Amino acid sequence: MKRLRVLVLMHPALVPPDSLEGRSEQEIHTWKTEYDVVSTLRASGHDVRPLGVQHELKPIRDEIESWKPDVVFNLLEQFHGETAYDQNVASYLELLRIPYTGCNPRGLMLARGKDMSKKLLAYHRIPVPAFAVFPMRRKIRRPARLGLPLIVKSLSEDASVGIAQSSVVDTDEKLAERVTFIHERIGTAAIAEQYIEGRELYVAVLGNDRLRVMPIWELQFGSMAEGASRIATEKVKYDLKYQERLGINQGPAENLAPDLRARIHNTAKRSCRTLEIDGYARVDFRLSAEGIPYFLEVNPNPEIARIEVFAQSALRDGLAYPDLLQRILALGMRRATPTASAG
Repeated sequence: MKRLRVLVLMHPALVPPDSLEGRSEQEIHTWKTEYDVVSTLRASGHDVRPLGVQHELKPIRDEIESWKPDVVFNLLEQFHGETAYDQNVASYLELLRIPYTGCNPRGLMLARGKDMSKKLLAYHRIPVPAFAVFPMRRKIRRPARLGLPLIVKSLSEDASVGIAQSSVVDTDEKLAERVTFIHERIGTAAIAEQYIEGRELYVAVLGNDRLRVMPIWELQFGSMAEGASRIATEKVKYDLKYQERLGINQGPAENLAPDLRARIHNTAKRSCRTLEIDGYARVDFRLSAEGIPYFLEVNPNPEIARIEVFAQSALRDGLAYPDLLQRILALGMRRATPTASAG
C-alpha cells in the first residue's frame, strides 16, 4: 500500500505518548490499542495524526478540511460519554465522504442493542440464550418462561461494564437486586439472559462482503475459586494483577471437533451478515456442555492491540500485526469506493 495520511480518532484521554519509556504496565494497558495502531502505522511508512475527540464533531471536520487525510482510522468507542453515539461518528464520516475503518453505522446500531441482535439471530435460527429486558422505572418481574439461573447485564454497554460475580443470579430476589444495580449504577436498561455453563469462545472476523474467519480463541479462567461463575467480569478482563494471580489467560481453543469448529465459524459469519457488520469484529459464544455454541454478542471494532484476541488470532492465521492494520485500512477505503471489489 502506498504512503497514506491517516487520521486516527480516539478518546482524548487515550492519545498515546510517542514512547513507552518510564510508563507502568497498567498505564500502558489503558491505551495499548491506540499506541499499537499509531506506532505500527508510522513504522509502516504512513503519515499518522492522532486526534482526541469527545464532545464536538467540529475538530474532525477541521482536521479533514485542513490536512486532507486519505482515510480515518476510527478507534472511538463512544462520543460525548455515550457508547451508543459511536454510530453517529461513523455516520458523520460518511456525510463528509471520507473513507474510514471499521463497521458501518447500521451494523454498529444493530450490534449495540443486545435484545435486537438476539431477536434477529434467533429469527435466523442461530442459538441464543433465552432473555428478558428490564427497562428503567418499571416493575421488575421475571417472565415465567425464563428459568433461573440468569446473568444480568447492561442492555447497551459493552466491555463487561457492570458485570461481576453477583451478575449471576439464582433467585428472583437476587435478580431484582442486580437489575436495580444496573439501572442505578450503570444508568441503562438491563437484560437478563439464561446463564450457559460452559466455555467462553471468541471468533475474529475480518472483511466487508468476503469474510475471513480467524482461529477460535478461548478465555481460560485459570484457578478461580470453586463455585465461582466462569464469566468475563470487568475484573477478569482488565485487572492485570488478578489475571496473573489466578492464571487467567486467552489462547487458541483446543479439543474442538472439526465439525464443531466449522459450525462455529459458519455461525460467526452468519451473525455478522445478519447484523450487517463489516470491517472487523469479534463474535462471542458460550459453548454448552451439549456442544451448542450460543451467540452472546458481536463486537464491531473490537480492541486490536497486539496482545488482544483479534490480533493474536489473526497472527495464528498468518496475518502479522502490520499486515492486519494494512488490511483494515484497505477494507475501509474499498467500502468508500463503490467500483472497487468488496473485501
